[in-house]
Amino acid sequence: MERETKEARGVKGLRRRVAMQLADEPEPLFQAIAGQVAERRRALDLSQRELADLCGTTQSAIARLERGQRPPRVDTLMRIANALDCELAVELRSRTTRGGN
Repeated sequence: MERETKEARGVKGLRRRVAMQLADEPEPLFQAIAGQVAERRRALDLSQRELADLCGTTQSAIARLERGQRPPRVDTLMRIANALDCELAVELRSRTTRGGN
């Protein structure tokens, strides 16, 4: 059995922490993204299977993403955005200010 690398464990931990933090919000970020993906897919008159084929994934992965069941990977979102002719914008915002203000 291959041992998990330190980096892989770190990524898994980060995903778990992000999912837990987002679960406390009224509308988790990945559910909002899920709605945007589904809305844009329908606007382009694409089935989940057609979108999956365009971005190199499976129909079931698109269905899980659209239900907001798990946070999508950034590389997956990039492929989906390209397939939907959209720009993917990721932004980090500080939750605190310097100097305790």
